[in-house]
Amino acid sequence: MFPSILIVDDEASILKALSDILSDEGFETITVSNGYEALKILESESPDLVLLDIWMPGIDGIDTLKEIKKIHPTTPVIMITGHGTIETAVNATKIGAFDFIEKPLSIDKVIVGINNALNFRRLEEENRFLRKKTIEKNSISGNSPAIQELKKQISITAPTDAWVLINGENGCGKELVARMIHQFSARSQYPLIDVNCAALSDEIIESELLGHEKGAFTEATAKKRGKLELAHQGTLFFDEIGDLGLKTQAAILRILQEKQFQRVGGSRMLPADVRIIASTNKDLIKEIDAGRFREDLYYRLNVVPMFVPPLRERTEDIPELVNTFLNQIAERNRTSPKKITPNAMKILQDCSWPGNVRELKNLLDRLSIGVPEDTIRATDIPAPYNPEKHSAPSGESALFAPLFEMDRLDEALKNFEREFIARKFEENNQDIGKTARALHVDKSYLKKKLPKK
Repeated sequence: MFPSILIVDDEASILKALSDILSDEGFETITVSNGYEALKILESESPDLVLLDIWMPGIDGIDTLKEIKKIHPTTPVIMITGHGTIETAVNATKIGAFDFIEKPLSIDKVIVGINNALNFRRLEEENRFLRKKTIEKNSISGNSPAIQELKKQISITAPTDAWVLINGENGCGKELVARMIHQFSARSQYPLIDVNCAALSDEIIESELLGHEKGAFTEATAKKRGKLELAHQGTLFFDEIGDLGLKTQAAILRILQEKQFQRVGGSRMLPADVRIIASTNKDLIKEIDAGRFREDLYYRLNVVPMFVPPLRERTEDIPELVNTFLNQIAERNRTSPKKITPNAMKILQDCSWPGNVRELKNLLDRLSIGVPEDTIRATDIPAPYNPEKHSAPSGESALFAPLFEMDRLDEALKNFEREFIARKFEENNQDIGKTARALHVDKSYLKKKLPKK
């Protein structure tokens, strides 16, 4: 499909010349002689780009540009004029014009300007698509009351610069909440940098957060930018901050309070313009009482507390989570998403999920690989999630339990016959003749069915 160009000029000769040349270059063209007609065409045709003359009778090019940007803000507009001034060009650019070309027109400049504008629009569309995908990827699935309340908190807090402390069990989605907050914040165009607090020791805290200059210490063979510097104007996320030691907590508190820092071995002071989000699976009040967490750091972080509920408290969200994960797995593996039967879904909803959402996702990854069919059934759910497989059957149930895991009647009958004959053979002291008479069958039939020794 060829890009369409709307040409707006009150000179008929220019309309014809531009239309002929651009058609030869592979563009579809629409021509109109004034701003009123241009706005009508924009409503009905949605061209990919507008070439717009500034000086026209009636509504001029600048006023037309203003209306275009109100109604179609993403449509690129290139202004053309025979009376160009720097002031006019600056004004048009402020309103939203992509470029400004003076008459007499250079065809090469026009073609280059059009291609640049169309490429820029394509990149903008790609960025919008990627941003939409990123938001979808980082969105919390579910509509349970607890999740709805959490989403409301995120929508209120994210646009502010307030620090957030996210509480919740391991695997419940605390990192996802942090990413949602960042994504909907004014800092979303800048990085979100994770700090794995479990991996931070007193020995590496300064180098990890502040960075270092070459030669600052024996192992510093090159300059390193720390996480504070990498997160500049963005968000710094302290994942599981309750795992930090007291000395490390003191160092972090000092850095965050001063809002500026020096690289280890450096002399230049650098700004620390970051938003702080922290998460923890621990009760930090109890940790403070036990002397394992600094009270001043807790109150510095806990400006906006958030709680992510465990999966067992929002089991109504499991169907949506399951479908989301199955679609993601299929997209990653370039396959069709697997379906899941109501009975299998019921088993998943009845589980306690100590590992929360992460555990559910891992199980679905396992089932997507291990189940060859297109549909995951109740019999595919393994122990300990499936109560039918939780413990090994004993007594009479040992004979029948495996049969109910089979889908085909002929397969179940075949397995039952084999087990039945083997048991009767043992009861008759492995005497084929006696067993045949007891079962009212020929000995030759039994010999076929008994396992070969």
